[in-house]
Amino acid sequence: MIEPIAYLNKISPLSQEAIHSLSQLFVPSVLKEEEFFIAEGKYAREIGFLETGVARAFFVNNEGKEYNKQFFVGPTLIGAYTSLLTKQKNKIAQKTLTECKIWKAPFYEIELLYSKFHDFERLGRKIAEFYFLEKEKKEIEMALLDAEKRYLILREEFPDLEMKIPQYHIASYLGISATQLSRVRNKMAKR
Repeated sequence: MIEPIAYLNKISPLSQEAIHSLSQLFVPSVLKEEEFFIAEGKYAREIGFLETGVARAFFVNNEGKEYNKQFFVGPTLIGAYTSLLTKQKNKIAQKTLTECKIWKAPFYEIELLYSKFHDFERLGRKIAEFYFLEKEKKEIEMALLDAEKRYLILREEFPDLEMKIPQYHIASYLGISATQLSRVRNKMAKR
């Protein structure tokens, strides 16, 4: 189980004791394409390390239309953080778009490590800061940038994503229709 620990250790160095305790918590699993990591309306209980694969976080409006909020491309962390922190039902589902290898750990046991290891508490803070900055960045991009600029950013951040998932998921993430995405791609191809 080198992958999750090595990933977390790069974010913030961990002591050998913290690494040992943490490595006891993660259990490998494989989710097939179109399986939920966490569904809407469920209580989140696990945090995950997505080793390989692609997943999405999305919500559904009153008319049944889905909106992709975030993509998870391994290696990265995955989890319904708001539900985990508030202990309320999850509002933003997370579902795989490809087969995914995910290491899962019970969140309550992760929380216990915060009080036991100062370096692990620092790691948790750094992860929270990273996601706060990512959320703000996406909000600014959606409000201030046109579709073409948002598309270029997506291609830079997730270089191979277009080859792995249907285009309508990318369009939803960008806040545009599949037709608009096609126009943006055609315009860029002519340059």
